[in-house]
Amino acid sequence: MTKIIIAADSFKGSATSLEVADYLAEGIHTVDAQAEVVKVPVADGGEGTVASILTAVGGQRMTTDVTEPSGQPLQAHWGLLANHVAVIEVAEGAGITQVVGQLDPLRTTSYGVGQVIEAALDAGARTIYVGLGGSATTDGGVGLAQALGAHFYDAQGAEVTHQGAGVGRIVRLDCQQMDPRLAEAKIIGLTDVTNPLIGPEGAAAVFGPQKGATPTVVQQLDAGLKNLNTLVLRQTGTDFSQQPGAGAAGGIGFGLLAFLGGQLQPGIQEILRLTQLSARLATADLVISGEGQIDGQSLMGKAPIGITKLAKAQGKPVVLIAGSLGADLAAVYAAGADLVLSSTVSPMSVTEAISQTPKLLKQAGMTAMRAFLLGHNPGNKDVEAKA
Repeated sequence: MTKIIIAADSFKGSATSLEVADYLAEGIHTVDAQAEVVKVPVADGGEGTVASILTAVGGQRMTTDVTEPSGQPLQAHWGLLANHVAVIEVAEGAGITQVVGQLDPLRTTSYGVGQVIEAALDAGARTIYVGLGGSATTDGGVGLAQALGAHFYDAQGAEVTHQGAGVGRIVRLDCQQMDPRLAEAKIIGLTDVTNPLIGPEGAAAVFGPQKGATPTVVQQLDAGLKNLNTLVLRQTGTDFSQQPGAGAAGGIGFGLLAFLGGQLQPGIQEILRLTQLSARLATADLVISGEGQIDGQSLMGKAPIGITKLAKAQGKPVVLIAGSLGADLAAVYAAGADLVLSSTVSPMSVTEAISQTPKLLKQAGMTAMRAFLLGHNPGNKDVEAKA
Protein backbone atom coordinates (compact mmCIF):
# COMPACT_ATOMS: atom_id res chain seq x y z
CA MET A 1 0.00 0.00 0.00
CA THR A 2 1.33 3.42 -0.98
CA LYS A 3 1.60 5.92 1.85
CA ILE A 4 1.40 9.62 1.01
CA ILE A 5 1.93 12.46 3.44
CA ILE A 6 0.28 15.75 2.49
CA ALA A 7 1.83 18.67 4.36
CA ALA A 8 0.71 21.78 2.52
CA ASP A 9 0.32 25.36 3.65
CA SER A 10 -2.99 27.14 3.14
CA PHE A 11 -3.94 28.64 -0.21
CA LYS A 12 -4.70 32.07 1.21
CA GLY A 13 -8.18 33.24 0.32
CA SER A 14 -9.03 29.86 -1.15
CA ALA A 15 -8.55 26.99 1.29
CA THR A 16 -7.09 26.22 4.68
CA SER A 17 -4.17 23.84 5.04
CA LEU A 18 -6.49 20.99 6.04
CA GLU A 19 -8.93 21.74 3.20
CA VAL A 20 -6.06 21.65 0.72
CA ALA A 21 -5.10 18.22 2.04
CA ASP A 22 -8.70 17.01 1.83
CA TYR A 23 -9.07 18.07 -1.80
CA LEU A 24 -5.71 16.60 -2.83
CA ALA A 25 -6.52 13.34 -1.06
CA GLU A 26 -9.78 13.07 -2.96
CA GLY A 27 -7.87 13.31 -6.23
CA ILE A 28 -5.28 10.78 -5.09
CA HIS A 29 -7.98 8.26 -4.22
CA THR A 30 -9.51 8.51 -7.70
CA VAL A 31 -6.24 7.03 -8.93
CA ASP A 32 -5.52 4.62 -6.08
CA ALA A 33 -8.41 4.02 -3.72
CA GLN A 34 -6.17 1.95 -1.43
CA ALA A 35 -3.52 4.62 -0.91
CA GLU A 36 -2.97 5.64 2.69
CA VAL A 37 -3.06 9.43 2.95
CA VAL A 38 -1.79 11.17 6.10
CA LYS A 39 -2.73 14.84 6.37
CA VAL A 40 -0.43 17.11 8.34
CA PRO A 41 -1.59 20.76 8.26
CA VAL A 42 1.35 23.15 8.30
CA ALA A 43 2.03 26.87 8.38
CA ASP A 44 5.16 29.01 8.43
CA GLY A 45 4.21 31.41 11.18
CA GLY A 46 1.25 33.09 9.52
CA GLU A 47 -2.44 32.35 9.61
CA GLY A 48 -3.13 28.70 10.47
CA THR A 49 -0.06 28.20 12.65
CA VAL A 50 -2.06 27.42 15.79
CA ALA A 51 -4.37 25.01 13.99
CA SER A 52 -1.51 23.14 12.34
CA ILE A 53 0.37 22.60 15.59
CA LEU A 54 -2.71 21.62 17.60
CA THR A 55 -3.72 19.13 14.89
CA ALA A 56 -0.26 17.61 14.83
CA VAL A 57 0.58 17.35 18.53
CA GLY A 58 -2.64 18.05 20.42
CA GLY A 59 -3.32 20.63 23.09
CA GLN A 60 -6.06 23.02 24.18
CA ARG A 61 -7.64 25.57 21.86
CA MET A 62 -7.98 28.68 23.99
CA THR A 63 -10.04 31.85 23.48
CA THR A 64 -9.25 35.32 24.84
CA ASP A 65 -11.22 38.56 24.58
CA VAL A 66 -8.97 41.21 23.04
CA THR A 67 -9.04 44.55 21.24
CA GLU A 68 -8.90 44.05 17.49
CA PRO A 69 -6.55 46.23 15.39
CA SER A 70 -8.98 49.13 14.93
CA GLY A 71 -10.14 49.12 18.55
CA GLN A 72 -13.21 46.88 18.55
CA PRO A 73 -13.72 43.85 20.85
CA LEU A 74 -12.70 40.48 19.41
CA GLN A 75 -12.20 36.87 20.47
CA ALA A 76 -8.70 35.62 19.62
CA HIS A 77 -7.87 31.93 19.49
CA TRP A 78 -4.53 30.42 20.51
CA GLY A 79 -3.09 27.08 21.59
CA LEU A 80 -1.85 25.79 24.93
CA LEU A 81 0.38 22.74 24.59
CA ALA A 82 2.02 20.41 27.06
CA ASN A 83 5.07 21.48 29.08
CA HIS A 84 3.85 25.08 29.54
CA VAL A 85 4.12 25.96 25.84
CA ALA A 86 1.75 28.37 24.10
CA VAL A 87 1.35 29.15 20.40
CA ILE A 88 -0.32 32.37 19.31
CA GLU A 89 -0.78 34.20 16.02
CA VAL A 90 -0.52 37.88 15.21
CA ALA A 91 -3.23 37.10 12.64
CA GLU A 92 -5.59 36.39 15.57
CA GLY A 93 -4.71 39.33 17.82
CA ALA A 94 -4.02 41.98 15.15
CA GLY A 95 -4.96 40.36 11.86
CA ILE A 96 -5.63 42.19 8.63
CA THR A 97 -8.85 40.22 8.16
CA GLN A 98 -10.14 41.46 11.53
CA VAL A 99 -10.14 45.17 10.78
CA VAL A 100 -13.55 46.77 11.01
CA GLY A 101 -13.95 49.24 8.14
CA GLN A 102 -11.25 50.51 5.81
CA LEU A 103 -7.63 49.43 6.26
CA ASP A 104 -5.50 52.20 7.74
CA PRO A 105 -2.15 51.38 9.40
CA LEU A 106 -2.12 54.83 11.02
CA ARG A 107 -4.99 53.83 13.29
CA THR A 108 -4.38 50.10 13.85
CA THR A 109 -2.61 48.58 16.82
CA SER A 110 -0.90 45.37 17.92
CA TYR A 111 -2.46 45.74 21.40
CA GLY A 112 -4.50 42.54 21.00
CA VAL A 113 -1.34 40.47 20.52
CA GLY A 114 -0.05 41.66 23.89
CA GLN A 115 -3.35 40.72 25.45
CA VAL A 116 -3.05 37.16 24.12
CA ILE A 117 0.52 36.93 25.45
CA GLU A 118 -0.80 38.07 28.84
CA ALA A 119 -3.48 35.38 28.71
CA ALA A 120 -0.85 32.76 27.87
CA LEU A 121 1.22 33.83 30.87
CA ASP A 122 -1.90 33.63 33.04
CA ALA A 123 -2.42 30.06 31.81
CA GLY A 124 1.06 29.09 32.96
CA ALA A 125 2.93 29.26 29.64
CA ARG A 126 6.63 29.83 29.96
CA THR A 127 7.54 29.34 26.30
CA ILE A 128 5.40 31.37 23.92
CA TYR A 129 5.64 31.09 20.16
CA VAL A 130 4.29 34.08 18.25
CA GLY A 131 3.45 33.52 14.59
CA LEU A 132 4.38 36.73 12.79
CA GLY A 133 2.14 36.97 9.74
CA GLY A 134 -1.09 38.47 8.49
CA SER A 135 -0.96 41.66 10.58
CA ALA A 136 -2.89 44.88 9.95
CA THR A 137 -0.44 47.01 11.92
CA THR A 138 2.79 48.96 11.49
CA ASP A 139 3.33 50.12 15.06
CA GLY A 140 6.65 48.41 15.80
CA GLY A 141 5.06 46.38 18.58
CA VAL A 142 4.21 49.48 20.64
CA GLY A 143 0.61 48.40 21.19
CA LEU A 144 1.72 44.90 22.15
CA ALA A 145 4.14 46.31 24.71
CA GLN A 146 1.49 48.66 26.14
CA ALA A 147 -0.85 45.73 26.72
CA LEU A 148 1.91 44.18 28.81
CA GLY A 149 2.59 47.26 30.92
CA ALA A 150 4.95 49.46 28.89
CA HIS A 151 4.40 53.22 28.63
CA PHE A 152 5.26 55.56 25.75
CA TYR A 153 5.11 59.33 26.19
CA ASP A 154 5.04 62.32 23.83
CA ALA A 155 6.74 65.71 24.29
CA GLN A 156 3.93 66.94 26.56
CA GLY A 157 4.29 63.91 28.82
CA ALA A 158 1.01 62.37 27.66
CA GLU A 159 0.65 58.66 26.97
CA VAL A 160 0.83 58.01 23.24
CA THR A 161 -2.16 56.10 21.91
CA HIS A 162 -1.42 52.59 20.73
CA GLN A 163 -1.77 53.23 17.00
CA GLY A 164 0.64 53.50 14.10
CA ALA A 165 0.23 57.28 13.90
CA GLY A 166 1.46 57.73 17.45
CA VAL A 167 4.84 56.04 17.05
CA GLY A 168 6.46 59.12 15.53
CA ARG A 169 5.41 61.26 18.52
CA ILE A 170 7.11 59.14 21.16
CA VAL A 171 9.97 60.87 22.97
CA ARG A 172 10.27 58.64 26.04
CA LEU A 173 9.58 55.01 26.77
CA ASP A 174 9.23 53.23 30.10
CA CYS A 175 9.35 49.43 30.22
CA GLN A 176 9.92 49.18 33.96
CA GLN A 177 6.30 48.28 34.71
CA MET A 178 5.96 45.46 32.20
CA ASP A 179 4.66 42.09 33.38
CA PRO A 180 7.52 40.64 35.50
CA ARG A 181 6.73 37.14 34.26
CA LEU A 182 8.18 38.11 30.88
CA ALA A 183 11.66 38.00 32.41
CA GLU A 184 11.23 34.29 33.07
CA ALA A 185 9.40 33.45 29.85
CA LYS A 186 10.92 32.50 26.51
CA ILE A 187 9.27 34.47 23.70
CA ILE A 188 9.99 33.20 20.18
CA GLY A 189 8.75 35.01 17.10
CA LEU A 190 8.16 32.76 14.08
CA THR A 191 8.62 34.51 10.75
CA ASP A 192 8.86 33.67 7.07
CA VAL A 193 10.49 36.99 6.13
CA THR A 194 13.89 38.52 6.85
CA ASN A 195 13.00 42.19 6.37
CA PRO A 196 14.57 44.77 8.71
CA LEU A 197 12.43 47.26 10.60
CA ILE A 198 13.16 50.40 8.58
CA GLY A 199 14.31 51.55 5.17
CA PRO A 200 13.39 50.49 1.62
CA GLU A 201 13.07 46.83 2.64
CA GLY A 202 11.47 47.59 5.99
CA ALA A 203 8.07 47.03 7.53
CA ALA A 204 6.43 50.20 6.18
CA ALA A 205 7.89 50.22 2.67
CA VAL A 206 7.34 46.55 1.86
CA PHE A 207 4.22 45.63 3.78
CA GLY A 208 2.54 48.99 4.41
CA PRO A 209 0.81 49.26 1.01
CA GLN A 210 -1.01 45.95 1.45
CA LYS A 211 -2.35 47.32 4.75
CA GLY A 212 -3.78 50.42 3.10
CA ALA A 213 -0.80 52.79 3.28
CA THR A 214 -0.37 55.38 0.53
CA PRO A 215 3.20 56.45 -0.42
CA THR A 216 2.86 59.44 1.94
CA VAL A 217 1.66 57.22 4.78
CA VAL A 218 4.50 54.77 4.13
CA GLN A 219 6.97 57.62 4.68
CA GLN A 220 5.18 58.65 7.88
CA LEU A 221 5.17 55.12 9.24
CA ASP A 222 8.83 54.55 8.38
CA ALA A 223 9.78 57.82 10.09
CA GLY A 224 7.86 56.71 13.17
CA LEU A 225 9.65 53.36 13.25
CA LYS A 226 13.02 55.13 12.86
CA ASN A 227 12.11 57.32 15.82
CA LEU A 228 11.17 54.26 17.87
CA ASN A 229 14.42 52.52 17.01
CA THR A 230 16.44 55.61 17.97
CA LEU A 231 14.81 55.67 21.40
CA VAL A 232 15.35 51.95 21.96
CA LEU A 233 18.97 52.22 20.82
CA ARG A 234 19.56 55.11 23.19
CA GLN A 235 18.06 53.22 26.11
CA THR A 236 19.42 49.70 25.49
CA GLY A 237 22.55 50.29 23.44
CA THR A 238 21.35 47.68 20.93
CA ASP A 239 20.16 48.27 17.37
CA PHE A 240 17.46 45.64 16.87
CA SER A 241 16.18 47.23 13.66
CA GLN A 242 18.46 45.38 11.27
CA GLN A 243 18.01 41.92 12.70
CA PRO A 244 16.45 39.60 10.11
CA GLY A 245 12.71 39.55 10.69
CA ALA A 246 12.57 42.74 12.76
CA GLY A 247 10.19 44.17 10.16
CA ALA A 248 7.86 41.17 10.26
CA ALA A 249 4.19 41.85 11.10
CA GLY A 250 4.54 45.62 10.93
CA GLY A 251 7.57 45.62 13.21
CA ILE A 252 6.15 43.29 15.85
CA GLY A 253 9.30 41.26 15.28
CA PHE A 254 11.24 44.31 16.49
CA GLY A 255 8.86 44.71 19.43
CA LEU A 256 9.45 41.15 20.60
CA LEU A 257 13.20 41.75 20.54
CA ALA A 258 13.27 45.24 22.03
CA PHE A 259 10.48 45.14 24.62
CA LEU A 260 10.01 41.47 25.53
CA GLY A 261 13.59 40.22 25.32
CA GLY A 262 12.46 37.69 22.74
CA GLN A 263 14.12 36.04 19.80
CA LEU A 264 13.21 35.44 16.16
CA GLN A 265 13.36 32.10 14.36
CA PRO A 266 12.54 30.97 10.81
CA GLY A 267 8.93 29.91 11.26
CA ILE A 268 8.87 26.79 9.14
CA GLN A 269 11.93 25.25 10.81
CA GLU A 270 10.50 25.63 14.30
CA ILE A 271 7.02 24.49 13.27
CA LEU A 272 8.37 21.39 11.55
CA ARG A 273 10.17 20.59 14.79
CA LEU A 274 7.06 21.19 16.89
CA THR A 275 4.86 19.06 14.64
CA GLN A 276 7.46 16.25 14.60
CA LEU A 277 7.11 15.99 10.82
CA SER A 278 10.52 14.40 10.32
CA ALA A 279 9.46 11.25 12.19
CA ARG A 280 6.23 11.07 10.18
CA LEU A 281 8.11 11.29 6.89
CA ALA A 282 10.18 8.22 7.68
CA THR A 283 7.37 5.88 6.58
CA ALA A 284 6.16 7.88 3.55
CA ASP A 285 6.42 6.75 -0.04
CA LEU A 286 5.54 10.20 -1.37
CA VAL A 287 5.42 13.69 0.14
CA ILE A 288 3.15 16.40 -1.25
CA SER A 289 3.36 20.03 -0.18
CA GLY A 290 2.39 23.38 -1.60
CA GLU A 291 0.92 26.85 -1.11
CA GLY A 292 -0.89 29.55 -3.06
CA GLN A 293 2.13 30.51 -5.17
CA ILE A 294 5.48 28.86 -5.65
CA ASP A 295 8.44 30.68 -7.16
CA GLY A 296 12.02 31.60 -6.37
CA GLN A 297 10.82 33.62 -3.36
CA SER A 298 9.54 30.41 -1.80
CA LEU A 299 13.15 29.67 -0.87
CA MET A 300 13.01 32.54 1.64
CA GLY A 301 11.60 30.51 4.52
CA LYS A 302 8.33 29.30 3.00
CA ALA A 303 6.74 26.06 4.18
CA PRO A 304 6.93 23.99 0.96
CA ILE A 305 10.69 24.40 0.64
CA GLY A 306 11.30 23.60 4.31
CA ILE A 307 9.23 20.44 3.95
CA THR A 308 11.00 19.57 0.70
CA LYS A 309 14.40 19.75 2.33
CA LEU A 310 13.23 17.68 5.28
CA ALA A 311 11.80 15.02 2.96
CA LYS A 312 14.81 14.90 0.65
CA ALA A 313 17.09 14.39 3.65
CA GLN A 314 15.26 11.07 4.03
CA GLY A 315 15.32 10.28 0.32
CA LYS A 316 11.59 10.82 -0.23
CA PRO A 317 10.12 11.98 -3.56
CA VAL A 318 8.42 15.37 -3.32
CA VAL A 319 5.66 16.96 -5.39
CA LEU A 320 4.82 20.62 -4.86
CA ILE A 321 1.43 22.00 -5.87
CA ALA A 322 0.52 25.69 -6.12
CA GLY A 323 -2.38 27.78 -7.28
CA SER A 324 0.06 29.62 -9.53
CA LEU A 325 3.71 29.28 -10.47
CA GLY A 326 6.04 32.25 -10.59
CA ALA A 327 9.55 32.86 -11.87
CA ASP A 328 12.75 30.98 -11.10
CA LEU A 329 11.29 27.50 -10.70
CA ALA A 330 14.81 26.22 -11.44
CA ALA A 331 15.75 27.32 -7.93
CA VAL A 332 12.77 25.41 -6.50
CA TYR A 333 13.88 22.27 -8.31
CA ALA A 334 17.44 22.85 -7.16
CA ALA A 335 16.13 22.90 -3.58
CA GLY A 336 15.00 19.29 -4.05
CA ALA A 337 11.49 19.27 -5.50
CA ASP A 338 10.94 16.42 -7.96
CA LEU A 339 7.84 17.90 -9.60
CA VAL A 340 6.11 21.28 -9.33
CA LEU A 341 2.50 21.48 -10.51
CA SER A 342 0.01 24.31 -10.89
CA SER A 343 -3.57 23.53 -9.91
CA THR A 344 -4.71 26.18 -12.43
CA VAL A 345 -4.43 24.48 -15.80
CA SER A 346 -6.34 26.91 -18.06
CA PRO A 347 -6.65 30.70 -18.30
CA MET A 348 -8.99 32.07 -15.62
CA SER A 349 -9.33 35.02 -13.29
CA VAL A 350 -8.30 34.89 -9.65
CA THR A 351 -11.97 34.95 -8.67
CA GLU A 352 -12.69 31.97 -10.93
CA ALA A 353 -9.69 30.06 -9.58
CA ILE A 354 -10.80 30.64 -5.99
CA SER A 355 -14.35 29.49 -6.72
CA GLN A 356 -13.03 26.32 -8.35
CA THR A 357 -10.43 25.50 -5.70
CA PRO A 358 -11.88 22.10 -4.66
CA LYS A 359 -12.11 20.91 -8.26
CA LEU A 360 -8.69 22.24 -9.25
CA LEU A 361 -6.92 20.73 -6.24
CA LYS A 362 -8.66 17.40 -6.77
CA GLN A 363 -7.32 17.36 -10.33
CA ALA A 364 -3.85 18.31 -9.07
CA GLY A 365 -3.92 15.43 -6.56
CA MET A 366 -4.89 13.05 -9.33
CA THR A 367 -2.04 14.32 -11.55
CA ALA A 368 0.49 14.08 -8.73
CA MET A 369 -0.50 10.49 -7.99
CA ARG A 370 -0.36 9.45 -11.63
CA ALA A 371 3.07 11.02 -11.98
CA PHE A 372 4.26 9.15 -8.91
CA LEU A 373 2.94 5.82 -10.18
CA LEU A 374 4.39 6.47 -13.62
CA GLY A 375 7.80 7.00 -12.07
CA HIS A 376 7.54 3.79 -10.06
CA ASN A 377 5.79 1.66 -12.67
CA PRO A 378 6.70 3.00 -16.12
CA GLY A 379 4.41 1.49 -18.72
CA ASN A 380 2.29 -0.26 -16.06
CA LYS A 381 -1.36 -0.29 -17.14
CA ASP A 382 -2.44 -0.78 -13.52
CA VAL A 383 -2.33 2.99 -13.16
CA GLU A 384 -5.43 3.27 -15.34
CA ALA A 385 -7.09 0.30 -13.69
CA LYS A 386 -6.92 1.98 -10.30
CA ALA A 387 -8.62 5.15 -11.51
